[in-house]
Amino acid sequence: MNRLLRASILLLLLASCGGGNYSAPRQLDNACAILAERPQYLQAMKATERRWGVPIHVQMATIHQESKFIGNARTPRRYALGIIPMGRQSSAYGYSQALDGTWDDYRRSTGGMSARRDRIQDATDFMGWYMNETSKKLNIPKGDAARQYLAYHEGRNGFANQSYLNKPWLINVAAKVKKRAEMYRSQLQTCSKL
Repeated sequence: MNRLLRASILLLLLASCGGGNYSAPRQLDNACAILAERPQYLQAMKATERRWGVPIHVQMATIHQESKFIGNARTPRRYALGIIPMGRQSSAYGYSQALDGTWDDYRRSTGGMSARRDRIQDATDFMGWYMNETSKKLNIPKGDAARQYLAYHEGRNGFANQSYLNKPWLINVAAKVKKRAEMYRSQLQTCSKL
């Protein structure tokens, strides 16, 4: 085999082992279009709904807010003096924007040590686990998108201490999550493949 052919085969093998498609679906305001474009999302969200009881529309609205369905989303970088990189704003990563410590708690709790935040099945399962625990500990219904989002963003202790009351912008964001969840719920009732 000549060198060019071997190099081409090696390059093809490396490319096939590469990362997934982390881009956002094309129509983020249409639940049916999102799920038609990415059927694996529907499979993952149905599994999470079965396991943890968190409705698909709540999962979708939360993922939209956290990452806009971008699998490898990260928080912006911080800079000192506007030019010296100082790292990221937080360790949040992936579809669910789970923080390192919370993700580690999830993996220990569920035994999913190989779970990855940039894999939709794991990200939705994490959200289901987190919202299920929130429901148990704070008595927030799993279908209450706004309050679940506030507890998701602030952490359960932050929610219990009502830290969000000092953040009017966050209360507005939670209202948007609720509105989007309602929109997605309404749309999901009309999807042909559900």
